[in-house]
Amino acid sequence: MIETRNLTVSLGDHCAVRDLSMKLGSGELVGLIGPNGAGKTTLMRALLRLIPCENGEIFLNDKEITGDPAHFHAGKIAYLPQGQDIAWPLTGRRLVALGRVPHQSSWSKLSAEDDAAIDAAMELAQATEFADRPVRQLSGGERARILLARALAVGADTLLVDEPTAALDPYYQLTAMEALKSAAKQGTSVCVILHDLNLAMRYCDRLYLLSQGRLVADGKPQDVLSDANLKSVYHVDVARDAQSGLIVSHHLIG
Repeated sequence: MIETRNLTVSLGDHCAVRDLSMKLGSGELVGLIGPNGAGKTTLMRALLRLIPCENGEIFLNDKEITGDPAHFHAGKIAYLPQGQDIAWPLTGRRLVALGRVPHQSSWSKLSAEDDAAIDAAMELAQATEFADRPVRQLSGGERARILLARALAVGADTLLVDEPTAALDPYYQLTAMEALKSAAKQGTSVCVILHDLNLAMRYCDRLYLLSQGRLVADGKPQDVLSDANLKSVYHVDVARDAQSGLIVSHHLIG
């Protein structure tokens, strides 16, 4: 659904993404992982054409979109950035309804299709109970679920999500990942930035591991999250559960 070829992105004098090629397929939940400053968010913003590319190409459904303005494909690519502030005095449902804007003409009312998409997204994100509550009165975790519902409501072919579990307790971290997994099973191409490596291992079909803007490894989670890769990129040794392979503890090398 979306692909980069030899993509390079600079922020001022800093080269944040270096000669990176990747592909997100339909129906996949793909994780972007790597330490702070690895270039994950910059890459995602470049995919959205929110920042320019220095070199390389971006394709959507086999069509090059590298130079297109972001709004050209607003109904095809949905984005949930991290740490959003909400300034408007909206209820939960009205905020989620903003996800349907790319599908509406100016001043049009919500259609039955829009209402169905909003309801489905709120149920998937377990945000239905906040439909009539002012969003600014919600907790950080509750707000995160509403914002996830808004991104899901777009009904886009591709969904890009930056750290969706950061403000959530363990139960709703799993709920958020289940929602993204369900979206992928319905045919959406989902790319998610994660710092929780166990969530990445449990839910993602494939992982891309970045370090200093470069692609270090890609493939199945159990291969990418090898002890050698974690030692090289994160500079930690890990202990794992013998059956699941999940990380139970980690410590600095040496």
